[in-house]
Amino acid sequence: MCDLVARTGRHQQRYEDGRRLVAGCIPFRYRHNNDETSGHGHEKLVEVLMINSQSGPGLLFPKGGWENDETVEEAAAREAVEEAGVRGDIVHHLGFYDFKSKTHQDACCPEGMCRAAVFALHVKEELTSWPEQSTRQRTWLTVPEAATRCRYQWMQEALLTGFTDWHDKWSKGGGGTNCDPA
Repeated sequence: MCDLVARTGRHQQRYEDGRRLVAGCIPFRYRHNNDETSGHGHEKLVEVLMINSQSGPGLLFPKGGWENDETVEEAAAREAVEEAGVRGDIVHHLGFYDFKSKTHQDACCPEGMCRAAVFALHVKEELTSWPEQSTRQRTWLTVPEAATRCRYQWMQEALLTGFTDWHDKWSKGGGGTNCDPA
């Protein structure tokens, strides 16, 4: 039984310029790469966490509505707990991504247009129970694996341009964050 409860409803939902505002994250961790045949020796390999979609094939990153009583970072961290059952540190804003939702059209957003603020979240804890555990499965993947399994093009873009570009710069000492890859 999970003591945490997912938020529901739209009464606190934020909108801007006819778009629903959402917050999400790309949860990541490091795993030791012990593959001597790859030429990478014992370096750390970055993995990202994806969850299944409730409405079709392909995998997603946690995301959901940004509500009036929270910051965008709080909303992204909340969605990671509710949908993927992970907690960690928000370490970098990866960008804004516009998309059209087929399932979330309402009076404030009749065309279903959304704008997602996406963050890198360094995972510190995987929960054994979480609000959506009965409908969500977690899968850790390498970035290339995740790119091929993304359900939505905008999430693939957030992974390949936002996350990968930031992580490559940061791991070479060129990006500011409080995350240590060691």
